[in-house]
Amino acid sequence: MAALKSVASAGKGKVGVILPDTVTSARYTEFDAPYLQKALETAGLTSSDFSIVNAQGSTSGELTDAQTAISAGATVLIMDPLDSGTGAQIESYAKSHGVPVIDYDRLTLGGSRAYYVSFDNVEVGKLIGQGFQQCLSDWGVKDPQFIEMKGAPTDNNATLFAQGYDSIVDPLVQAGTWKRLAEPAGTWDPPTAATEFQQALTAHPTANSAIIPNDENAAPIITYLKTHNVKPKTFPLTGQDATLVGLQNILAGYQCGTVYKPIYLEAQAAVALALYLRAGQTPPSELVNGQTADTQSKTQVPSVLLKPEWVTPQNMNDTVIKDKFVPAKQLCTKDFAAACTAAGITS
Repeated sequence: MAALKSVASAGKGKVGVILPDTVTSARYTEFDAPYLQKALETAGLTSSDFSIVNAQGSTSGELTDAQTAISAGATVLIMDPLDSGTGAQIESYAKSHGVPVIDYDRLTLGGSRAYYVSFDNVEVGKLIGQGFQQCLSDWGVKDPQFIEMKGAPTDNNATLFAQGYDSIVDPLVQAGTWKRLAEPAGTWDPPTAATEFQQALTAHPTANSAIIPNDENAAPIITYLKTHNVKPKTFPLTGQDATLVGLQNILAGYQCGTVYKPIYLEAQAAVALALYLRAGQTPPSELVNGQTADTQSKTQVPSVLLKPEWVTPQNMNDTVIKDKFVPAKQLCTKDFAAACTAAGITS
């Protein structure tokens, strides 16, 4: 941290942070914003050295936020694009003003950012696929016939997640061991995901499992299955993001597991990159540990790729609870007290 403070003191200008929260998701407000603020302050910056704003799901608002940050003296931007079109506009504007951009959490396809910081999203998908495979075995599902759900088609992260879990399930489908019954278009909107799932299940009533790309989409699907008297540990579903509802669904036996991404590490990495860029220095290879393909511009983007974890009741206490990502007291309410005790979680 001393070295990073030295880099911070050598820098000039502000760090602008542009986040994209929508009406249906407040992840960035709840987790990323405070983690980013803490990382910036720990590095020695004061509130006058940075700004953190949220676009509230507005593409035009996100562009305006970026322009405002640069007008107010930002010499580097950390930006999570609502979509690649908006991200590319922001990056073009920033480049014309000599301001480097770090793509945070989501890559801007066709963009001109300097670096990308995220979790290894193909690995996220592989963990989902591997967790699904293990769950089918653990829950005794014979002759797997599954519905494969995806995130929004416009989201590059969703593409990478699917690439990851398809690398696990495709060989089994091709071998005839598993059967993929349906593959809806994909969405990050939970009500839409529930509708897509219901339509797929109605068309394919023999389905006995489903790959779901995140906890928020899984939640209404699990509610739907419960109303149709589906019992715990009989219909495997997956998830991602280690949300409170996701973890409770895991404890209740309606979700196999979830991918946990320690967001505080992502925030720290983004801030470290930003401080090097603000100081006009090249980030060290110890920080920039990989590359990510921008399939639209056909370029390789220097990247910080962090390691995700698959969370089940067996390691929940040593991951999300230990990191205080979800408080044990909030997780282990009356309905989940016995399951928490069985998992070694005490509130």
